[in-house]
Amino acid sequence: MALFSSAVFGLSGSFAKSLLETGWTPGAAVTARLTGAAIILAIPAVPALRGRWHQLKDNWLTILLFGLIGVAACQLFYFNAVERLSVGVALLLEYLAPVIIVLWLWAASRRRPKALTIAGTLLSLGGLVLVLDLTGAVKIDFVSVLWGIAAAVCLAIYFFITAKENDTLPPIVLASGGLLVGAAVMWLAAATGLLPMAFSTADTKLGPWVTPWWISLGGLIVLATVLAYVSGIVAARALGSKVASFVSLTEVLFAVIWAWLLLGELPGAIQLLGGVLIVGGVVLVRVDELRGTGDAAAPVPAPLDHANDVEPVP
Repeated sequence: MALFSSAVFGLSGSFAKSLLETGWTPGAAVTARLTGAAIILAIPAVPALRGRWHQLKDNWLTILLFGLIGVAACQLFYFNAVERLSVGVALLLEYLAPVIIVLWLWAASRRRPKALTIAGTLLSLGGLVLVLDLTGAVKIDFVSVLWGIAAAVCLAIYFFITAKENDTLPPIVLASGGLLVGAAVMWLAAATGLLPMAFSTADTKLGPWVTPWWISLGGLIVLATVLAYVSGIVAARALGSKVASFVSLTEVLFAVIWAWLLLGELPGAIQLLGGVLIVGGVVLVRVDELRGTGDAAAPVPAPLDHANDVEPVP
């Protein structure tokens, strides 16, 4: 489920790029994406509540944080980062989130991560660098680097929120409510001039096909947002924030593959090697988690030793 979520999340870059090439601004694409997804998910979310509207009242803070930080702020900070940095550098900064999670759990529990977790962290980040294939001289803007780190913090908080066990709030309700909050924040940012908004109805190109603009937008909304967020929340609740965040690193690899298939951008051998390292790092972290939970003779873990024990959300 987590890999499926990463795969469909990885489609967002190809669909969005096809729209941006026709004159859409990033802010317009993201706002349309969140608005459409929020409307679609509201349809199954209402019956999922089964008339228990108090669930929204009881979990309003979780929904607000998910939409404000995990959805809207994360994307806003990322856009500020790419304004003066290359997309590769900005994406690398944002995907420091798994390292932030490991460090947070380390500081909160005062227990050093196990060797396999540390090795998996380093292996995954090394693979991420290879997948992004950052070559040549890259001019670094300090303020933009801070924006990228802020996006990474938001992404880490997103994993903590979605991984928190909550039997009173169905995943589809959390996704719908969070996307609705995120869309409202994006529209507010656009209204205040923070985000430029420009749309286009020109045809888009995906692979060998020239399609109407609404095909790319529909794929961005339905596949890369609706299915991606719902499956991601379900997976994170089963895996915990730490493992889920590491699996999410494969989104970069999937994004490269989709860009190859839909945009003709062929990945190189170094990027394929990076994908292998990312998967290897995920496996090491997951094995470390399973060893910790499967050893009956092991002492009872201290609070915050596992991701689902994190409370409250930072």
